[in-house]
Amino acid sequence: MAAPPITINADEVNCLIYAYLKDSGFQHTAFSLLNEGHLHHSVHLEKQIPRGELIELLIKALLYIEVEAHWRGNNDMTGNCTAGFSLLETHVCSLNPSIKPTVKLSANPPSVPIIAALQSASECEPSDSTQKRKASTPAVEDGHSEKRLRIDEANNVGVEEKNVDVVSTPQRRASVRGANSEIVEPSKRGTRRVKSPKSKSPAPPIPASAPFENEDARDTIIQLKGHEAEVFVCAWNPTHHNILSSGSKDAVIHLWNLPQAPGVKIKSIKPYQAIDCSSTKADADLTSLDWNFQGTLLSVGSYDATLRIYTVSAELYLESRLHKGPIFATRFSRNGKWLATASLDNTVCLWDIEKKERRMQYKHRGICLDLDWLDDELFASCSADKVIHVLSVNRAEPVAILTGHDGEVNQIKANPLGTRLMSCSDDMTVRIWGTTRVKQSSDTDQVTISGEMTVLEGHRNWVTGVSWSPVKMANGHELVATASFDTTSRLWDADTGACLKVFTNHNKPIYAISFSPDGRWLATGGGDGWFHLYDAVEMEKVWSWTSEHQKRAIFEMSWQQQHEGGVNRVALALQSHRVGLIDLTRIPALQKPRTAS
Repeated sequence: MAAPPITINADEVNCLIYAYLKDSGFQHTAFSLLNEGHLHHSVHLEKQIPRGELIELLIKALLYIEVEAHWRGNNDMTGNCTAGFSLLETHVCSLNPSIKPTVKLSANPPSVPIIAALQSASECEPSDSTQKRKASTPAVEDGHSEKRLRIDEANNVGVEEKNVDVVSTPQRRASVRGANSEIVEPSKRGTRRVKSPKSKSPAPPIPASAPFENEDARDTIIQLKGHEAEVFVCAWNPTHHNILSSGSKDAVIHLWNLPQAPGVKIKSIKPYQAIDCSSTKADADLTSLDWNFQGTLLSVGSYDATLRIYTVSAELYLESRLHKGPIFATRFSRNGKWLATASLDNTVCLWDIEKKERRMQYKHRGICLDLDWLDDELFASCSADKVIHVLSVNRAEPVAILTGHDGEVNQIKANPLGTRLMSCSDDMTVRIWGTTRVKQSSDTDQVTISGEMTVLEGHRNWVTGVSWSPVKMANGHELVATASFDTTSRLWDADTGACLKVFTNHNKPIYAISFSPDGRWLATGGGDGWFHLYDAVEMEKVWSWTSEHQKRAIFEMSWQQQHEGGVNRVALALQSHRVGLIDLTRIPALQKPRTAS
């Protein structure tokens, strides 16, 4: 039976470009394309196009071109081409005679479409053309092959892990890498100090497993209805434990009043308050919800570049349009005095909450994607410029600049003590930075980077989410979790860089990852609609649930635990226009005695 034809139409291409323009902050160009391309009438416009989808498809195209150019037939690939591939340049091989010229694939390679298609094509070609292709084919040798394997696998999302190893390579590594990593510390003399990272350590092999749904799932989760578009964000109020906030694509925030009694099955609840944040701009998707630690104010980030802060009673406290691009992150300092915002206009802004005014504006060379506070005066921001800035409320310039990532830095998180930072990037790595703060005067901060910059290496696609465990492991080391577009999540020893566990239960990119407040559990949610719950101590999956809706993705989660009240529940922002609420006290598998941490 012949394979179905590959079809591409102009409407799909226009929608991909439109999504790329929006993600990149080119709002005016996107608006023009939206109207000139008549995309309002497109059936593809309402589809959830993942961030960076166009770039990922182009990368896959380059990988296909690479294999096509370097395939020799008979399971052989040229191994000594040192020339790269790019979108706008014709590839011309540059062969290095000191490198092994041929790489032999396994005798029984898995059924990967590209390999199968090329193998079939090579069998039909005349011998002369096959020989020409052999003469212009690239190279993979040892370390090089390992790197290329990661890229190939990262862009074949959904392939079972146990069938991925096409090229025989050394064991995958979770490492502390350093040759190209720098830590730049601004100083009065304008010098910089480059620190050496730690040594590498091997990661465990990747197990194969398939997702499942427990029989008790239907009794433990309810789906709150009220939104009329995809729900992108959600957050529990930290002091008013019955209040949950959620925000959707149509710029509407819902506040829910939920009973706190554990084990009580909630039947039907409507939001007690709906806040309309829509503006005159076409795009006003909500991107961030953050309560202050006092539970009195809720900050809202939006694609319409407007910062809004509401009181717990839904009254508008502050509204500002000083940002010139979508706001991707808003974070209150623990004392509630400050709010920091990160925007696609390449800036981070600091706001004085009491005075209701912007106190400071800091600039990156690329769009700002995330930020987090180390303490009440220091915070860090990350950007598409591959750089991390450590910032102070008392200085207009960064107190430290961290470099080393080779791709966009997607997320940054401080550990519970505020002594370390963890960042993740499109370069498929996670980096952990040690910090030490020295207070010189009331208005001057000096931050020293300890030099113990650990690189966690092993993911095969963009790393988009990270989480610190609130508790340390039995050996006194910190435990961290990472999530990637390679569909896996991982547990790591933050002190040694060792990969402790690889979870392969998702079959699409993972959008959300979080430890429980007590550090006992780890939860993930992905584009496949699955919510997986893991025992963070025993490092095993204990429970799963999936949405039965056609639009299934889980975009964000927010965890709530109250030990004195026995409350343990997770809220989910769902693509299905609903808010999921999982009561973990009703899951029998979690009530069994388990190993103490």
